[in-house]
Parts: sequence; structure tokens; C-alpha cells
Amino acid sequence: MDRTQLLKGVLDIAVLAVLKEEDGYGYDILRRLRQAGFHDVGDASVYGTLRRLFQGGHLVTYVVPSDSGPHRKYYSLNYSGRVQLDLAAKTWTDFADTMSSLLSPGPAKPRKET
Repeated sequence: MDRTQLLKGVLDIAVLAVLKEEDGYGYDILRRLRQAGFHDVGDASVYGTLRRLFQGGHLVTYVVPSDSGPHRKYYSLNYSGRVQLDLAAKTWTDFADTMSSLLSPGPAKPRKET
């Protein structure tokens, strides 16, 4: 299975989840994703995702001056981003449960409709 295709499908929720705990700037978010196990994630993918989530109204930004280089643009979840994360988490959980059921040994178990 191609992990890069899976990553493309979950990068939005992964970025939102990283920002749920703490605001971050682009490289910091990339580093935190890699520490979480997304070693294959590319810089351009993360920066593109941040732009898309910001344009979609799920993030706000603010600039923090830096003594050791250029100013850093920090990203933070707003209310819309938190709602989006909650919805995406439910969708992911339902999807993962379905896949786990399909992949488990024995006949597939019927799922309850929600």
C-alpha cells in the first residue's frame, strides 16, 4: 500500500490535531508531524495544507519576531478549526473501525448505523 496516498488523505486532520495541543509555525508543525511518525511528509505538502486550512477559515495566524532570523508566522486553531477537527476525528474513527472489521480474521461483522 502506498503510504504517500494515505498521507494525502489524512494530512488535514493530522495538521489540525498537531495544532490542537499547541500553536506552531510551519517548520515546527512539520517537525511535530515527523516526530509523530509521518516521516514521509514533505515540506511543500505541509505548507500547502496550512494555506488551504487558513483560506478555509479553520486557522488564524499571528507573527512572532525572532532574534535569530526572520519573523515566524504561527498558526492556531479557531472555533471552525476545532469543529472541523471533531468532525474529521469522528469520520476517521468510523472509517478505521470499518477497515479493522474488514481486515480482522473471520467473517466481517455488520456495523451499527450511526
